[in-house]
Amino acid sequence: MRAHLVFAHPLPDSLGAHLSHTVEAALRSRGWEIDRLELYAAAFQPALTPTERRNYYAEPQSDSDAVALQQRLARADILVLVFPTWWFGLPAILKGWFDRVWAPGFAFDQGTPIKPRLTSLKACLVVTTLGSPWWIDTLVMRRPVRRILKTAILGACAPQARFTMLSLHAAENVDAARLGRFGTRIARAVETL
Repeated sequence: MRAHLVFAHPLPDSLGAHLSHTVEAALRSRGWEIDRLELYAAAFQPALTPTERRNYYAEPQSDSDAVALQQRLARADILVLVFPTWWFGLPAILKGWFDRVWAPGFAFDQGTPIKPRLTSLKACLVVTTLGSPWWIDTLVMRRPVRRILKTAILGACAPQARFTMLSLHAAENVDAARLGRFGTRIARAVETL
């Protein structure tokens, strides 16, 4: 089985980087093949180019650097996303990855309703950190990142994919014991993939 792990954090020594390695180790221990994409380290350009936007609903562009990234995603059985939640949203670079890689003709066909094209994706595991406590994310903000990823993006492009999201709240004050418990949750989530 093949996992496409997309990591979106600018610091290679961040808590998010630690969690991405925790996920990767758990996947490898289960025999998964990992295709790791570090968006910042790869200097991924998140903004649609004028040509990409002009041709957004036309035939996919074969000369775009997004095509190689689409091919990597297309080979995956599962998608793993590891990123910080900033201002109750995705980091700009990860939003740009969705904008450029999950394009019409590859991830979906335009229409009402949208026709999903990522039909071979079996699951998506999301691991994110938040500075806020759980109750603000859940009760006040109503889990916006989860809703966007599960309903808007995967729901439209890969509705058959099982969705699991693990959120480490109040991450700026995490101690070793709580981090260890979160690592155990990651390992359990990987076991169910």
